Amino acid sequence: MRKWFWVALLVLVAIAVTIGGSRFFQQRPSSVGTQFQEVTPKRAESSNSDAAKIPQPLRAPNVESKHLFRHIKALNFKRYTQAERDRARDYLTQSLKKLGWSPTLQPFEGGVNIIAQRQGTAPEAGAILVAAHYDTVPVSPGADDNASGVAVVLEVARLFGSRPTPRTLQLAFFDQEELGLRGSIAFAANKAHLENLRGVIVMDMVGFACYTPGCQRYPTGLPIVPSTNRGDFLAVVGDSEHLPLLEAFQQSTQPGLPPVLTLPVPLKGILIPDTLRSDHAPFWYQGVGAVLLTDTANLRTPHYHQPSDTPATLDKPFFTGVAQIVVNTTTMLLNRDRLETQLSTSPD
Repeated sequence: MRKWFWVALLVLVAIAVTIGGSRFFQQRPSSVGTQFQEVTPKRAESSNSDAAKIPQPLRAPNVESKHLFRHIKALNFKRYTQAERDRARDYLTQSLKKLGWSPTLQPFEGGVNIIAQRQGTAPEAGAILVAAHYDTVPVSPGADDNASGVAVVLEVARLFGSRPTPRTLQLAFFDQEELGLRGSIAFAANKAHLENLRGVIVMDMVGFACYTPGCQRYPTGLPIVPSTNRGDFLAVVGDSEHLPLLEAFQQSTQPGLPPVLTLPVPLKGILIPDTLRSDHAPFWYQGVGAVLLTDTANLRTPHYHQPSDTPATLDKPFFTGVAQIVVNTTTMLLNRDRLETQLSTSPD
């Protein structure tokens, strides 16, 4: 993740709110108290009172923090050199195999992506991709950036590997994100990877939170009053042409989970190129809906791209809650075989 991405993003928030009102910056608060997660799909407006047509809640599996942090600790080393990334790649492929997946490798100039797939029961419903980058900058072990995202992908692999759903679930671990999104660009350039792909969830730094007033920073000069000066929320950034993906995250938070702030970015980010500096961007330019999940990087954490980005600096409840939000949303997207991730006038 890069510093100026977030400066530009928050300026875009200010512009969007000023022009379009609260539609462009929405927060779902939460409170304490649930032991399991039920995700209720949004009910379409209808005069038909037939109860059989009312969407029923989808029981999402529960994440387990012990699995998340086992992966974080196993990846507690720099993942920048070829040897370091080979070591990380071996851990990821072996972890997937132990969970019953059959990972494949996608070599590209300078790196290697890891890809896996679990076929859905309704192939015509398409696929959902959950992804994160596994490399780091040279000086950092990258617990938050981005072992946190990698660990959530592995937890999704554990929970959904043998769980039948209408839609196909795809997983990807991208290499060389820190050197210019090379892995995700190579992935998205392969048209076969994009066939029937209905949406992409990319995680890049999802494990740090702060609660002291003023610990969440914003650029000066914003024409709005920020909704919070505490860094306790998950930011979800999406392409405004694929709003249902953002809406799915709004629907997936539950009591006891972190608040979710969603931001639709217009015109595929061309007005502010810095909004394109993570692995969601190559999908936008291929016409595929993609969202970026993040804790806002350097605007919140002092450990961004530093040697201090270690497992001890992560916030366990926040990180586990974010993982549950991802699992809740993935459950919804995989099971709603008629859900359109693009704008549509037809009911779901």
